[in-house]
Amino acid sequence: MDSKEFTGKNVEEALQSALTELNVTIDQIEYEVLEKESGGFLGLLGGKPAKIAVKLKEAEKEQIKETGNNNDKDLCQIATTFLNEILTAMGLDTEIKAEFTENKDEIDIDLSGSDMGVLIGKRGATLDSLQYLVSLVVNKESDSYIKIKLDTENYRERRKETLENLAKNIASKVKKTRRNVSLEPMNPYERRIIHSCLQSDSYVETHSEGEEPFRKVVVTLKKGVQLPERRQGFKGRKPYGNNNRNKKISSSREFHKKYGADTKDYSTDYKKDYAEYLESKAAAKAAAEKKEENM
Repeated sequence: MDSKEFTGKNVEEALQSALTELNVTIDQIEYEVLEKESGGFLGLLGGKPAKIAVKLKEAEKEQIKETGNNNDKDLCQIATTFLNEILTAMGLDTEIKAEFTENKDEIDIDLSGSDMGVLIGKRGATLDSLQYLVSLVVNKESDSYIKIKLDTENYRERRKETLENLAKNIASKVKKTRRNVSLEPMNPYERRIIHSCLQSDSYVETHSEGEEPFRKVVVTLKKGVQLPERRQGFKGRKPYGNNNRNKKISSSREFHKKYGADTKDYSTDYKKDYAEYLESKAAAKAAAEKKEENM
């Protein structure tokens, strides 16, 4: 695995984010501090987060061959046995399916049964904890790092879609109100979904605030961004009705000049009707005269 960079308010927080995302313990990684945190002027302005580079410790990966190396099956069995013991102790009748993906060094585990909401927990907290425990047990027996993905009832994908929709709705709210919006506290994985969803947005940006486990994402307008002007009710709209007709009688003076001074006391609506009446009468007269000429 190549090294990957993580940031945090301090080195400890950046390290915790790395352990959570990689689903490993500290004895399984090597890390280098790229930048230490700084408090800025008087500890208030211009502060910078800590940045570290993390990679898994080197371990020779055994090539899995069809001629008898069943390391993948052994690890799946270890994960299944461990989970079965926990779930039985919880009084849950659960079916466990574990599958090893060689090119990813990953074990996908799917749980099915009744009352799976107990395993998911609030915002997936119980599922995350079980996943972490399974990872510890499996990687203790593995020569190379194996990533564990534990899911039930497609919760991971459904939660991802929910968070992406939430991110888009919050971004729209920020654009509309021109005010920052703070989301509820989330774990590093869920915060990363929000950041990733909005990173290509031209008008808003995201950052995280607070200490774990109460760290949350804040969505703000980008500095210097110019949003489209908001529509102000009926301002700037064209009046209803036939504009050409309105232009014909755009001023009382022109109307009086054309139809006679006696029309000065007529209402605006009546002037329109009267004008149409005179024009239709003139058109009918012209048609009649033309007909007589052709006879």
